[in-house]
Amino acid sequence: MHAQDIPPKNEVDIPIETEQDTLNPSIINVTKELNEVLNDTVKTDTVKPKKELLTDVVDYYGEDYVYIDRKQNKVYMYNKAYIVYGDMRIDAGYIILDYNKNEVYAKGIDSAGVYSQKPVFVQAQNEVKPDSIRFNFDSEKALVYNSRTEQNGFNVIAEVTKKVNDSVVFLRNVKFTTSKNIDDPEYYFYTRKAKFVPQKKIVTGLTNMYIADVPTPIGLPFAFFPLTEDRASGFIIPSFGEQSRRGFFLQNGGYYFAVNDYVDLTFLGDYYTNGSYGLRAESSYALRYKFRGNVSVRYENLIDGERGFPDFSQSSVYNIRWNHTQDQKASPSSRFSASVNLGSSRYFQQSINQTNNASALVNTLSSSVSYTKTFEGEPQVNFSVAGTHSQNTNTQTINMSLPNVTASVSRIFPFAPKVGTKKGIIDNINLQYDVAAENRIQTTDSLFFKPEMFDNALVGAQHSIPISTNFKILNYLSASASTRLQETWTLKTFDQRYDATANDGVGGVVTDTIPGFDRYMTYNFSTSLGTTVYGTFNFGKDKKIQALRHVMRPSISFGVNPAFDQYYDDYVVPSADPEVNDEVVEYSRFQNTLYGAPGKTFSSSIGLSLSNTLEAKVRDKDTTATEPKKVKLLNNLNFSTAYNVAGDSLQWSPVNFSGSIPVVDKLDFNFNGSLDPYALNNSNQRIDKFNIDNGGSLFRLTNANISINYSFSSKDLEVDSENKDRLDNETFRNGGRPDDLFGDVRDIDDNRLYKDDEEDEDATEKAWYNYDIPWDFRLAYTMTYSNRTRENEISSQSLMFSSNLELSPRWTVGVSSGYDFKNKGITLTQFRFQRDLESWQMSFNWTPIGSINTSWYFFIGIKSSVLSDIKYDKRREPDQQL
Repeated sequence: MHAQDIPPKNEVDIPIETEQDTLNPSIINVTKELNEVLNDTVKTDTVKPKKELLTDVVDYYGEDYVYIDRKQNKVYMYNKAYIVYGDMRIDAGYIILDYNKNEVYAKGIDSAGVYSQKPVFVQAQNEVKPDSIRFNFDSEKALVYNSRTEQNGFNVIAEVTKKVNDSVVFLRNVKFTTSKNIDDPEYYFYTRKAKFVPQKKIVTGLTNMYIADVPTPIGLPFAFFPLTEDRASGFIIPSFGEQSRRGFFLQNGGYYFAVNDYVDLTFLGDYYTNGSYGLRAESSYALRYKFRGNVSVRYENLIDGERGFPDFSQSSVYNIRWNHTQDQKASPSSRFSASVNLGSSRYFQQSINQTNNASALVNTLSSSVSYTKTFEGEPQVNFSVAGTHSQNTNTQTINMSLPNVTASVSRIFPFAPKVGTKKGIIDNINLQYDVAAENRIQTTDSLFFKPEMFDNALVGAQHSIPISTNFKILNYLSASASTRLQETWTLKTFDQRYDATANDGVGGVVTDTIPGFDRYMTYNFSTSLGTTVYGTFNFGKDKKIQALRHVMRPSISFGVNPAFDQYYDDYVVPSADPEVNDEVVEYSRFQNTLYGAPGKTFSSSIGLSLSNTLEAKVRDKDTTATEPKKVKLLNNLNFSTAYNVAGDSLQWSPVNFSGSIPVVDKLDFNFNGSLDPYALNNSNQRIDKFNIDNGGSLFRLTNANISINYSFSSKDLEVDSENKDRLDNETFRNGGRPDDLFGDVRDIDDNRLYKDDEEDEDATEKAWYNYDIPWDFRLAYTMTYSNRTRENEISSQSLMFSSNLELSPRWTVGVSSGYDFKNKGITLTQFRFQRDLESWQMSFNWTPIGSINTSWYFFIGIKSSVLSDIKYDKRREPDQQL
């Protein structure tokens, strides 16, 4: 029978049967009999007809032909054939359906020595790609030869596979690997016998690891590979090694708890044979379209030396981190966020399990937890409550605001017209209301989390009502006027008095804390006037530089701050010398409160500022361009100073300047500094005499700073290049640099260092020859000059650089270093080597120069999370005693 003699698809309806004849398998009624059987006059046979075995529709197809052999009850399908029965589907080049045995046999097509159209067996979510397969519809057992299947990141290659039922499969001569190259994997685990439970586990006998088809001594008498689609709880294998000062160790071993689909929990620990240990608890949580975050708590007990010896020391460090982000769509009017990083000031320098050199150079730890709520309406009300933390790891001082409550009412224009625009000084009068309340705590590292940290807490609140307006003068001058009413509340004040009996009768000033509510009110006034002046110098369209455009924004401001001396008292300090009058000391009971004391001196000042921008119109090199190209020559050259009207001396403030000069694309020359018009006396103190009148220049350069940052990469040479995004890392959140000028900001066993396993279409070509050779280069130069007291020196000067080069698609090298011109030495230097071994990853970081951070780290392991415990790492920890 040829393909044109039958329909492209054939469906057979099989009646359901309840009994089976064990002697003779039933024959499926594929089509109606060719000859109709006439009714026999003999009585109906009382023997019940045999029930059919197949209980579902069988759908089959063959592109070249589908041949039905009625005598042998077989169906033959050839070329791009398939058969579907229930949740089972087989695609192959050649398929035989045997109704006598209720079996299907499938294999590929062997043509001119090429074996093609191999079978693909799919049942439910399981897919197997063997050389050939036999499947029984009745028992649902299958015999598979040279099967290939993927299970939860595992590629399983078996010589013979026996499918007993839907939940148990036995395999013989099996290879397990996470390699994408299933025909020639670079590594695999080999076992002779295995039991496979789909989506659950693989249990094997004696198992050996093979690398490039070469057996290794790495083996196990038996092995267990979990295959659950969901996260599963289990042990985390520790890494081992040796450290010169602490002995042998086990690191990062513990247990992982898959609590549910939203939360997990990990407990990890480190142990050293000298008694040092570390404990860590980490948890990640997420609720889709709501929020996500992670929590980490780390504690380490560090022991150096041997007990009883002079060099013995014992200390502990800890670190707490919490990051929480809320989905913007979860609640548009309210938001909760957290970014916490607090703990011991020396954690990043002394930790026995911390490989982030860049974080060790940052001297600030900061945290913020906040909740904000917006009440829509007119006017709009914003409310927020937050807790903040700032910790200096050098001085070990900690400043906390816990809690910090703020609220504000949006700007109101009480005299604005209901229809039309606001014009004039009256229409633009606006006001708003702000309130801030805070409980401020200042403590040290040693008192953190102890009751003593709250002893000197300061509590207060501040209410502000700013009122302002703006208007035009002569259509060219923009004027504004504002005043601010401010009331400050505090829950305790400090009274001062002189006590002759204090200090063991010597006498001295005694400060008494007066608990209770107290308040003071202040106000001020300010006004400003500014404009914008444009100047254009045309040189002609035939010139290379066609025009220069200079934009100046001068402004003048005037402010008045009244004296609030009614909040000041005084006490008398008697003089020990009868010929010397007693000293009268003035003080305010609001000194040392949260917001301090109001000013007791009337002040009035005039502020002057000038902003400059210089641009050029340059003829474009592209002859097809219709417009000239704009080039910035000077970006925001700013000058500012102030004149104290109410002062008696030193009325002029230093002139502050700042600016930026674009040199080339992505390279700006940034500078700032201060110019003092007054001279210094012999004691290097400012005197009320202009420097030019003292035999000097018009100004004294008291301080200056120059910085240059430059980044360049191979992507910049491309036409459609994109700027590289900043790394979202912990070092940057703590105030450090987002780049790798101080070394890589991630641990070397971080899988993000390597490419995705999903490769693009050109991956095969690039794997043999990398014609792109991506690279990047970063340069940072900074210099600080100081001359406040005639020191006339460069206080700091350094040049830092980093570069990364991708030698091949799988080899990346990098270096970070620099030179300190002030101290005449090389700064922290790090060499990075990264190798993508397809299914494996390898890293080596070496820091040969860098004070206490001299160290090296080596790591090699399987990238797949299923076998992430198969790894080896070796490290030399930084010597903290140097």
